[in-house]
Amino acid sequence: MKIRILKNPVAKKRFARFKAMKRAYFSLWIMGILYGLSLFAEVVCGNVPLYVQYNGQSYFPVVKYYAETEFTQSGRLTRPDYRNLNQSADFAQNARNFMIFPPIPFSPLESIDPETIAVSDQVELRMTPMPRMGTVDVSPDFTIGRSMSLESFFGISQTNFYNENLSQFFILSDALKKSLAKRFANQAAPYSEFMIRTRAGKQVIVTLPTFRPRENPPDKIRLTLKESIDEIQSAESIFFDRALEPVSKQGPMPNRLWDQIPEEEQRLLKNLANTRFDRYVDDYRVIIDQQQYIASFLKEEVRFPYPPVKGHLMGIDGAGRDVLARIIYGLRISLTFGLLLVGCSMLLGVMAGAVQGFYAGTLDITAQRMIEIWSALPFLYVMILMGSIYGRSFILLLICYGLFNWVGISYYIRAEFLSLRKRPFVEAARCMGVPSVKIIYRHILPNALVPVITFFPFFLVGAIGALAALDYLGFGLPPPTPSWGELLFQAQQYRWAWWLILYPALALFIVMLLGVFVGEGVRNAYDPKQYTRLQ
Repeated sequence: MKIRILKNPVAKKRFARFKAMKRAYFSLWIMGILYGLSLFAEVVCGNVPLYVQYNGQSYFPVVKYYAETEFTQSGRLTRPDYRNLNQSADFAQNARNFMIFPPIPFSPLESIDPETIAVSDQVELRMTPMPRMGTVDVSPDFTIGRSMSLESFFGISQTNFYNENLSQFFILSDALKKSLAKRFANQAAPYSEFMIRTRAGKQVIVTLPTFRPRENPPDKIRLTLKESIDEIQSAESIFFDRALEPVSKQGPMPNRLWDQIPEEEQRLLKNLANTRFDRYVDDYRVIIDQQQYIASFLKEEVRFPYPPVKGHLMGIDGAGRDVLARIIYGLRISLTFGLLLVGCSMLLGVMAGAVQGFYAGTLDITAQRMIEIWSALPFLYVMILMGSIYGRSFILLLICYGLFNWVGISYYIRAEFLSLRKRPFVEAARCMGVPSVKIIYRHILPNALVPVITFFPFFLVGAIGALAALDYLGFGLPPPTPSWGELLFQAQQYRWAWWLILYPALALFIVMLLGVFVGEGVRNAYDPKQYTRLQ
């Protein structure tokens, strides 16, 4: 049976134009299917089973409430924890007892138990090399006076460099020599860094502090030496299991660094690794072959938010809730809010614009000035004030937003009524004695609904984006209501949690893009000049 409205040839032509625009037509179907699935989100994701077979009886908890005493005879009238019930001995003793959970067995309000997430039971010993540092005092002819840790740059056993010449060990740059000469001449010189090389070719950074003239020129200048980052080896990781056996992931020589550590230090590192299985351990400094390392003890732990893992394809948010479940429920809330808001706004806007445009004159001017004053009120401040008095809620947000959102559509309807009120068919209806209300809603309004229909998808997209923005700012729906804007707000708090940025933003982008495609198709369908040519 065909839809009645499509019997109108004009409506048929418009629908054909809309259908011919494939991306708009398929976008409408996709949005309808997504919204339909979100309306039955409890069947898709939730911690309440779809079906329970218990002691020969069938239960449907997803559509009917059952008290805990129904299954345990405990006398409790609260809802049972079906997961614990499924794992209990009483439930498992009968092989015919079973439960069927939704494909995503997590509620958007449920905090995940960290014990249910499998993590590696190993401690990583990360050995991060630290740059070698030392100091040396030199005279004007580069003779070394006092030095500290200078031997670490050459890998030699010599520890006394007194009266040696610095140029025997380093290739000094001209810029460094000029800067030293200014200081020995008792001239002001700024803080400076220079790159020099050892005779073996290793890069070393030399630092000279800021120098101010003194009463007598200095006899010696202190140089601070630091190994260049390019010369530092990358960090190496060694993994320990519960048996404290070191295992590395670096190929045929897995323990080349571990084997260079003295046995006493190895025992200490093993004890610290063993302690890390139970609690946090501070970093420890180790010196291996004149190279200082920072030993960090790392263990993978479940801390929320947590990245995507098996069973949680879009990760877990900061409160331990499944992100995919919150996105699905957030889709239902966003589209429901958008449809209700746009519907109410369209209704108010059409009524206000119709009365203004039909009666015109003094009523029109007075109402228009009042609407301009009303639209000048700051919506966000009103929303904050109402929320602080009555608390945040879905209904309050819908009412507050709807009180301001109708103004735009009223302008278009008013313009259409002002254009149509003097048409012959309206004058004929007046001559026949048709009441004004009937003329408005039976004769003029059907011809003035084109702006309402064409703007509806775009208004819907704007309402969805506005809800996400208000939730992001903290003035939207009350927690813990599933919301895309709330997930994006968490992403701002945990900027390293890429899944809290990617998936909610992607869901918002896809829905808004589909809405724009539908709006584009509707606009083209109602365009009387489908093909135009500039001459």
